[in-house]
Amino acid sequence: MIKRFQNKVAESRLALPLTGLYALLVWLAAGLLHGEMWVPFVCFVVSAYLMVELNNSNALIRIYSRMVSCSFLTLSCMACFMFSSEAGAIVELCFIAAYTTLLRSYQDRKATGWVFYTFVSLGLGSMVNVHLLYFVPVVWVLMLTFLRSMSLRTFLASLMGLLVPYWFAAVFFIYEGSFDVPEQHFRQLVTYGGLCDFSVLQPHQLFILAFVVAMAVTGIVHYLRTSYNDKIRIRMYYDSFITVDTVAALYLVLQPQQYDLLLRVMIVNTSMLMAHFVALTHTRITNIACHVIVVAMLLLTAYSLWMPSFICW
Repeated sequence: MIKRFQNKVAESRLALPLTGLYALLVWLAAGLLHGEMWVPFVCFVVSAYLMVELNNSNALIRIYSRMVSCSFLTLSCMACFMFSSEAGAIVELCFIAAYTTLLRSYQDRKATGWVFYTFVSLGLGSMVNVHLLYFVPVVWVLMLTFLRSMSLRTFLASLMGLLVPYWFAAVFFIYEGSFDVPEQHFRQLVTYGGLCDFSVLQPHQLFILAFVVAMAVTGIVHYLRTSYNDKIRIRMYYDSFITVDTVAALYLVLQPQQYDLLLRVMIVNTSMLMAHFVALTHTRITNIACHVIVVAMLLLTAYSLWMPSFICW
């Protein structure tokens, strides 16, 4: 089998350190030292570490490769205009943390502990952005179908995990007498913006979204064509990633106002699919495609860094 440039990069032990250095430079260029971006940066670093652990503990790529975390870093840096969002960074971290425990419940209907921690993470994230709760039924569907970990015990564990953060918050609000805050928080679940109103998005946001969607479609097509090479467990994981990615994309089409949350969810899932494509293809065409992808990502990252200052100016 011919090892092309993309395969050498995908299997290189230097890929992740160099990508990490690139991500740090992008953060510095975005104003890490001059703005209040330290909380999002710490969340970003922890998120990147969890993506490494997610790949290592589940062997998402059947060869040695750090492409899952590298893809996450580069896709996230491409949307560097979201670096300043503390809420978005926290929700993204909680979402990835939920994945790291959810996948450990595979085919274990007694995995109440892992399921509990999964929904604690989702509950914490929903306290920052309540719309994350819309993904709770999706996770239940994954547990019932692909992960096959749904049972009465794990379902009750999921409810308890989801409610635990709110139990602690309720004590505080009762003590403070601030009953209107929880009401306003949950009221957002039934408050919708205009359907498919993409006028709320800037051109650079649309370009990034289009690129992420293109990478997701490329990864899905590649996976569907070659999934027979993976173990059944890995197929179930990737079916889960595809399902969540598709739901997030459809939700974003309907409610572009939730761009910050949904693009982050898409980036997490698309990173898995993109890594599978880059690491496990070997043809001349895919090698050229990988070069084009890298150049496009660099250009979009530079464009995203330039656009905010241009808009402010």
